[in-house]
Amino acid sequence: MRRILLWIGCWFLMVGVWAQDLQPVQLNPHTKVRGVSVMEAFQNRQFLRDYRSEDLSLQDLSDLLWATYGINRENGKRTAPTAQNSQDVDVYVCKAEGVYLYDAANHMLQPVLAQDLRPMIEGGRPTGAPVCILLISDMSRYKDYGPDSKHLKHYYKMGAVDCGIVSQNLSLFCAGVGLATGPRAGMDQEGLRKALNLKESQHIWLNHPVGYPAK
Repeated sequence: MRRILLWIGCWFLMVGVWAQDLQPVQLNPHTKVRGVSVMEAFQNRQFLRDYRSEDLSLQDLSDLLWATYGINRENGKRTAPTAQNSQDVDVYVCKAEGVYLYDAANHMLQPVLAQDLRPMIEGGRPTGAPVCILLISDMSRYKDYGPDSKHLKHYYKMGAVDCGIVSQNLSLFCAGVGLATGPRAGMDQEGLRKALNLKESQHIWLNHPVGYPAK
């Protein structure tokens, strides 16, 4: 009887965890005038590893994501170019409460997973950053993509290039407004692929811890 009660208690606890669904987050319109000049941003750009634990404000997160990979023209094109205008890069926002996917068309965060994946991203090098950004390329968005395509190696390389350009946008924005970040390639790739249920065509290239600098 005691075992049955214990099992029932565990079952309700699990259901409670599963029921904690993430909700979509409507981001604020991006701020058109803020930060230092472009040349000052280059002067300030550096890899910062010490972060305050406080969460980013909604406005800072909104501006960060728009600058990183938002839509800046009526034709739907982005702040970062991509090969064939494939827009192959997905920006995942990992926070304590879970993981969101940046929906640039609606400037929203769409819920993906109610799990904190930051330890899986940061591994043995935790920064304490409240946000970790994952940059993932999906080769299936390239023209003529297919598992047997003769262009697979080229698409794979271009996905890395596209994520690198998006990473530069993120880094320069942070340098320009006083946020701390730095691009990193090391992470638990296999664990993240399983947790996010990624397709074979999707490749994780970089992660960025982001937060307010400790000093």
